[in-house]
Amino acid sequence: MGNKGAASVQPAKFDKGKDVTKRIRLGHDRDYDEELRRLQIELVKLQEWIRHKGLKVVVIFEGRDAAGKGGAIKRITETLNPRICRVVALGTPTEKEKTQWYFQRYVAHLPAAGEMALFDRSWYNRAGVERVMGFCTDNEYMEFLHSCPEFERMLVRSGIILIKYWFSVSDEEQERRFQDRMADVTKRWKLSAMDLESRPRWVEYSRAKDEMFAHTDTKQVPWYVVNADNKKSARLNVIQHLLSLIPYEDLTPKPAKLPPLDKSKYIRPPIHEQNFIPEVYE
Repeated sequence: MGNKGAASVQPAKFDKGKDVTKRIRLGHDRDYDEELRRLQIELVKLQEWIRHKGLKVVVIFEGRDAAGKGGAIKRITETLNPRICRVVALGTPTEKEKTQWYFQRYVAHLPAAGEMALFDRSWYNRAGVERVMGFCTDNEYMEFLHSCPEFERMLVRSGIILIKYWFSVSDEEQERRFQDRMADVTKRWKLSAMDLESRPRWVEYSRAKDEMFAHTDTKQVPWYVVNADNKKSARLNVIQHLLSLIPYEDLTPKPAKLPPLDKSKYIRPPIHEQNFIPEVYE
């Protein structure tokens, strides 16, 4: 049930604060897994449309620590072709990168025609963690607020579809997720020293986010805020919204008839000559 319409390089501007669709209650009206599967099928259709039309799509995921950005990105990408849809999650800049034009290392990861890049945090690090933690000067920060809207307008003029999501989570839910990560050894790696340092700086981060929105929530490239207190509904809402911003058609290839295997022309070497791993599990 793909959207139909001509491809566009400009995402539609949704009216903030309004419900544009009827609310669906997970567990009552729909099952989460079934709805996720349905939306992931639509994402595959969108992927094929992006490839077919040569679109260049950038989706930015920002928000507070433990807001659910990574989980949403994982659900978007898990059924897609990594050659078409890739995740960009850059680490701390190197000494060389610190001397470059600030946007330079991000530009290297922008998509070519027929690609979609999902940025798990982005150039907005300067307006968030760098500002709060003092990793940039006041002049560098003010230059970013001035340059960022122009940089993003330049990307849009070049034909890139640029979409920005801010994951918003309540203090209580963030605290619960932090405690869960501390208790689960498989999640503890998600809590970095910077995450722990951010806790006593909650007010500074809130002020930095509000200042960032004041300068970069533009008509051409708006911020879309995601209520992320419920992870499952947030994931579905983001996917549904993303699908709504890029008109696409269903180009799913028709099932092909598999030809029979021809094993008559080759004799394989003895199987006992190969090194098999131990079968610990059956």
